[in-house]
Amino acid sequence: MSMSAKPRLWTRGFVLDTLVNFLIYIIYYMLMVIIASEAIHSLHATVSEAGLAAGIFVLGTLVARLFAGRSVELYGRKKMLYAGILFFLVTTCMYFLIDSLAIMYIVRFLSGVGYGIASTATSTIVSAMIPAERRGEGINYYALSMSLAAAIGPFIGMVMQQMFPFRVIILFSIVMVLICLGAAFVMKVDEIQLTEEHRAALKQLSLSNFLEPRVMGISIVGFFVAVCYSSVLSFLATYAAELQLMTAGTLFFVVYALSITLARPVAGVMFDRKGEDFVMYPTYACLAIGLLLLSITTQNWEMLAAGVFVGLGYGTFMSNGQAICVKLVEEVRIGVAVSTYFVMLDLGLGVGPYLLGAFKEPLGFQGIYSAVGLGAIGCAVLYWLLYARRRKTADLQEDSVESLESEAE
Repeated sequence: MSMSAKPRLWTRGFVLDTLVNFLIYIIYYMLMVIIASEAIHSLHATVSEAGLAAGIFVLGTLVARLFAGRSVELYGRKKMLYAGILFFLVTTCMYFLIDSLAIMYIVRFLSGVGYGIASTATSTIVSAMIPAERRGEGINYYALSMSLAAAIGPFIGMVMQQMFPFRVIILFSIVMVLICLGAAFVMKVDEIQLTEEHRAALKQLSLSNFLEPRVMGISIVGFFVAVCYSSVLSFLATYAAELQLMTAGTLFFVVYALSITLARPVAGVMFDRKGEDFVMYPTYACLAIGLLLLSITTQNWEMLAAGVFVGLGYGTFMSNGQAICVKLVEEVRIGVAVSTYFVMLDLGLGVGPYLLGAFKEPLGFQGIYSAVGLGAIGCAVLYWLLYARRRKTADLQEDSVESLESEAE
């Protein structure tokens, strides 16, 4: 197929949906990195209590994603996007009411719910908007909004915290949510026309309407990949300080974001042309190399090199795993499939620090990074067992059926 014959990817809807997702993630990361210190300095919280103020947001997101996947298809994609953004706006305004830790926990949890609904809606909308033959490419471009936000958001948050009071940061966040609302208003969203059979099926309170069975294989792999990556999110700053590599520790996520920015468009095209295995196996190898490199790091350049490989690993896995989920289900199940995938990723990022933190005393950070480096290799094996092998078996069975049918004709 010639380039000119390719279906259009960069539509107005695609650009606006990606922008909304980018701003939502900016707010998420910006507040995530400063909320703990705000709790400590303004509300005199302990380190543990401040950590809960940061982490309870993820719990709200998980709860929202479980329900939002089916609701996006059942009640309308654009309606759920509006609902998520409006709820996120209200809960962001509620930060002005915080005068105790209890209120902060409530606001953070509810804000996580709004974020979870909005981000599930944007992912579902864009997944359905991208032409099937450019799915890998499109989702990788869309996912750049997340990786760039992961680098820019913490930077904005830390700089603004040094220059302005917390109220100004919240006002800035409110302005960004209002921009999202405006973008959603002018965005054209193609709603799926549900048959009565599909509508009745989605209304059932069955487990499959909250967690899509067909994507559980890749989602379970995603959980363990996220556990491995959580070691970087949670411990890198402390590890860099321990090694006296603060320069590299500060620049790590910038290098991480740059490597993803360069790699994702290429990975997306390769996903479409060569298939998912061609892209996915190298992601596990890159993640393993990056984490194992962290375990032996003694110099700034080594830590930055690890950032490149971790970016190529986790960053590329995250977007292409979503592309696999969309590929596995019919359009009416995209919302449930996408939410299932991100529930497992969020769960891995949430429980990972607790699981790995238990090994800090006996193993040290070097031991933890060695373990998760080997774990990343194990994820490749798990991918083969839970997804690649089963897909090949299903393809063989399908080919066999087609062959028998052609012989019968």
